[in-house]
Amino acid sequence: MEIKILNKSQNKLVFAINGINPALANTLRRLMIGEVPILAIDTVEFNKNSSALYDEFIAHRLGLIPLKTDLKSYNLKEECKCKGKGCAICELKLTLKAEGPGIVHSSQLKSSDPKAIPVYEEMPIVELTKKQGLELTATAVLGKGKVHAKFSPGLVYYRGFPTLNVKDKGKLKRVEDVLKDFVTVKGENIQIKDISTWKESYEEMLEMNDVEVVNSKEDFVFYLESWGQLKPEEIVKKALDIFDEKLDEFSDKLKKAK
Repeated sequence: MEIKILNKSQNKLVFAINGINPALANTLRRLMIGEVPILAIDTVEFNKNSSALYDEFIAHRLGLIPLKTDLKSYNLKEECKCKGKGCAICELKLTLKAEGPGIVHSSQLKSSDPKAIPVYEEMPIVELTKKQGLELTATAVLGKGKVHAKFSPGLVYYRGFPTLNVKDKGKLKRVEDVLKDFVTVKGENIQIKDISTWKESYEEMLEMNDVEVVNSKEDFVFYLESWGQLKPEEIVKKALDIFDEKLDEFSDKLKKAK
């Protein structure tokens, strides 16, 4: 197996893995979006809400605000020493107090942990008119995307590395004109310039011009976009750690079953 980083930015990561199978590729994807825990607001206690939105609407919006997450500082409630009762290492308290008129933004949430704050400061929560107000206490916990989408750390998808087979060489010139920014025609062959920016729409255009696209079942390109709670490389590393833990657990149970 070989891993190679193809493109990297603040919240995006594109990397290739060679020498695996579709089952393992999908396992990695599911671990990243469903098993890597992040902080998200889970419960909200309202002391005042005279806005135009019901408590439930505002609570739902609060739950979708990405919070910076330090996995070393917090435990999952079910794994915490307090046995789920709630303590400083399995719960994060945030408060909000605002008066109208004006738009209430995520930056107005005051966190008990200065490291666990909203990723994006200008996310609107609700608009208040004159004499309207909002006062609440929110509790954030670590959770997993398989339980609720608000706990998913980002978007992850993959594709088999595409091989391009030219059926009608007479259309090569048209292919080069249409997709000149994304492919290069060399002789009778077509090469992809940058697989990290490749899209399915390009494959459709190629197939319309008699170029067969065959996606590998052994070599894969992963596309990961973090919502900002964790860095992309943190998501990958944590997913691999969880994979190791699950394999060890499976091995132990297999030994006991003999």
